[in-house]
Amino acid sequence: MKAELQPRRFSTDEFHRMIAAGIFAEDDCLELLQGEIIEMTPISPRHAGCVTRLTTLLGKLIGDRALLSVQNPLRVDDETELYPDIALLKTRADGYRERLPRPEDVLLLIEVADASLKTDQSVKIPQYAKAAIAEVWLFDIDKKQVYAQTNPLSSGYQTVRQMSTGELEASQLPVRIGLDEII
Repeated sequence: MKAELQPRRFSTDEFHRMIAAGIFAEDDCLELLQGEIIEMTPISPRHAGCVTRLTTLLGKLIGDRALLSVQNPLRVDDETELYPDIALLKTRADGYRERLPRPEDVLLLIEVADASLKTDQSVKIPQYAKAAIAEVWLFDIDKKQVYAQTNPLSSGYQTVRQMSTGELEASQLPVRIGLDEII
């Protein structure tokens, strides 16, 4: 009888110990998804520009009502740690120096996609919904559209608004941005 091979899955704690031990190169862009270490898509100039515009605009709009986290880790669960492009987080006295942000800390999460669109839509966004992150905006910079997603269920977001013009308004923060300013 042939034994079936099983992949070795890692916890977020093991992932951090591997990083600390120097197993990965310093410039490796990795995420942990359901226990599997995956390589992130390289960031294009258009992607970086969109993130920079969003960061600048959101920084002005949120003031001290939230913390702006850019391309930093979010511990989704014990086997998943993702690096969203932007997360607006509940304020904490320690500024998240004591622990990484978790889904319950997220007020708004933003992903910007060009080459990563299919992965973001089919893998990352469902993970965010399963973790009950209340609101996610996915910017498709190729099609100049945004998908504003709310009402998470374990299977995905119940409400998805696809927009290419107009204004986006966050549900948990007084943040309103015009799409023409971003895409």
